[in-house]
Amino acid sequence: MERQIKINNWRIVKIDELLQSGRWYTAKEIAKSIEDGSYSSRTIQRDIEYMRDTLNAPIESDSRGYHYTEKNFFIKSIPLTEGEALSVAILNPLLEQYRNTPLENQLRSVFQKITNCLPNRITVDTSFLNPRITFIPDRIENINPELFTTIFDAIKKGFSISFDYRPLQKPSFMERTIDPYHAVCQRGNWYVIGKCHDKGDIRIFSFGRMKNAVMTSKKFSIPKDFNTSDYFDSEMGVWLSDKIPLEVELLFDKEIATYATNRIWHSDQTLEEREDGSVYLKFKTTQKKELLRFILGQGHTVRVLGPEELVEEVKEELQRTEKMYK
Repeated sequence: MERQIKINNWRIVKIDELLQSGRWYTAKEIAKSIEDGSYSSRTIQRDIEYMRDTLNAPIESDSRGYHYTEKNFFIKSIPLTEGEALSVAILNPLLEQYRNTPLENQLRSVFQKITNCLPNRITVDTSFLNPRITFIPDRIENINPELFTTIFDAIKKGFSISFDYRPLQKPSFMERTIDPYHAVCQRGNWYVIGKCHDKGDIRIFSFGRMKNAVMTSKKFSIPKDFNTSDYFDSEMGVWLSDKIPLEVELLFDKEIATYATNRIWHSDQTLEEREDGSVYLKFKTTQKKELLRFILGQGHTVRVLGPEELVEEVKEELQRTEKMYK
């Protein structure tokens, strides 16, 4: 079945513009005011009935014609070009990356409201999108929907939260209470940054390793000097490893030179193509753990030139991996 993006009738947009003036208009006056004035009074009356019955427009009528009874009312329409309407259509499959989270239904609801508000003058056939465009989302952790609500409410209202947490290196859960300052999503996985009451400093906690979250009655205030950039690099990751950025130097083998040059790795990057076909990359980041994971995943095609501490960590990890397979 063909999918279409439907837009509110253009005449309704024009009628709304006229009635927002606050004066009375007869159907005949409205018809003459719209574009070439070729519409009949009966057509305008049907449009006004639709506005009252479907759009809940506060329209009053008497011998003087029609007008809005509420001064600030307006029809919420969004005029789009055909290209923009097509972009809106792509949003629906793109929301697959939020599957199984509370955000999925909320975002789909917003998407539906947007499409319902669009003017009905442009019809775009988007039926080809479903079979011909595929979005492959990042794998996400299994997160309890109620956890999202608790954390987001606590961030919004400024209350501490208590929960059970399982660190990566431990098999059991431990109780934690934090002041949640900020939530961040990295590749489909969610994290909350806040002051940990137990440790006395700011930590990052994964939603996927939290359970039994409860918002307490204790209020908190975010310190004025708190800055998210001190705790994660929005271009690389959320690992709370180093506050002082490392100057990273990588050398990509000519085997993947096209891949290296076609990607923006960081906003402050230096990228150089060398005569032998290799590609040199330099940038600063605090995300050493995220980098280590990326470098190891590239095998022999990426070599770390600096800093020395990152070189040593790569060597140690490779030695541990080799020992495991022996």
